[in-house]
Amino acid sequence: MERTFMAIKPDAVKRGLIGRIIKRIENKGYKIVAMKMLQPTLEIAEKHYAEHKGKPFYPELIKYITSGPIVAMVVEGDNVIEGTRHMMGSTVPNSAEVGTIRADFGMTKECNVVHGSDSIEAAEREIAIYFTQDELCENWKTMMELVLEAQHSDSTPFVGA
Repeated sequence: MERTFMAIKPDAVKRGLIGRIIKRIENKGYKIVAMKMLQPTLEIAEKHYAEHKGKPFYPELIKYITSGPIVAMVVEGDNVIEGTRHMMGSTVPNSAEVGTIRADFGMTKECNVVHGSDSIEAAEREIAIYFTQDELCENWKTMMELVLEAQHSDSTPFVGA
């Protein structure tokens, strides 16, 4: 399964949107294998946005991401990078497709509520910034995984009593 890094940004945390955003990720059938709330330090922010260093908007990015707590997540699923980026929508909320997280909750390009990795390489780099290997909860299955497994086996799926 593919993995990606996602973050619920300070503006969304401050607005009480954590549960609504996580619900969308889980409703899509993606598996959250790691999650924590943290206050990004200057060091973390600089690592996260290293590719933008020297660009005119870099100082504002750093200021914004360190302005409050974020919820950092490792999300797993089939083609999860493309899927979560589609679910998030355009970084400009007014241009984002109706029904996406950013269209529904984003206020400005700068305050667009979520971040998601844009490639496998970026996901690996970003996951390593926020999580150690032993913080990943890999040894469990979602109900969706159990149902799909049962459909592909000779056994009858457990549906409850």
